Amino acid sequence: MSQTDFQTLVTTRSDNYSFGSYGEALAAKHLEASGYRVVMTNFKVPVGRSRGGAAITGEIDIIALDGRTLCFIEVKTRRSDDFVPVIAAVDKQKMRQITRTARVYRRLFAVTEMPVRYDVVTVLAPKHAEPVITLTKAFWNEASLKKRVWTSDRWMN
Repeated sequence: MSQTDFQTLVTTRSDNYSFGSYGEALAAKHLEASGYRVVMTNFKVPVGRSRGGAAITGEIDIIALDGRTLCFIEVKTRRSDDFVPVIAAVDKQKMRQITRTARVYRRLFAVTEMPVRYDVVTVLAPKHAEPVITLTKAFWNEASLKKRVWTSDRWMN
C-alpha cells in the first residue's frame, strides 16, 4: 500500500469510519493486492435463534474469491498486541457464527459445490505507525468445529 493510500484511509477513518471499518478497508485493499477478488463486505443475515428465542444475526466481514475458492474472511483490528495476539480474538464461538453465516450465504447464492476456506486478516494499527496487516489462510475449517460425541460405553462402567 502506498503512503498516499495509507494517508487517504487515515483521513477517511477519522472522518467517516469506526476503527473496525478502517481495519476492514485496509484488509480489503491488502487482499486485492494479494490477488483476491472481493465479492462482498459486511454480509449480515439471520442465522437462527438463541435459547431464549432472540434472533441471532451472523456477519462476515469480507467474502472474496482466491482463484476458484470462496473465502469467508474475518478481520480483527487492534491498536496493540502487547497482552494478547490480535488473532486470539477469533475464538470458537466466532468461528461457529461465521461458519453458520457462510452456510446461509452459500445456500442463498447457490454456491454449495464451490470449495470454501475460512481466513483471518489481522490489522495491528498503532496510533503513530503504519499498520501491519497479516493474512492467515485456512485458519479453521468446518470439521474442526464439529462437537465430539462419545461413542464408547467404557466410561459408563
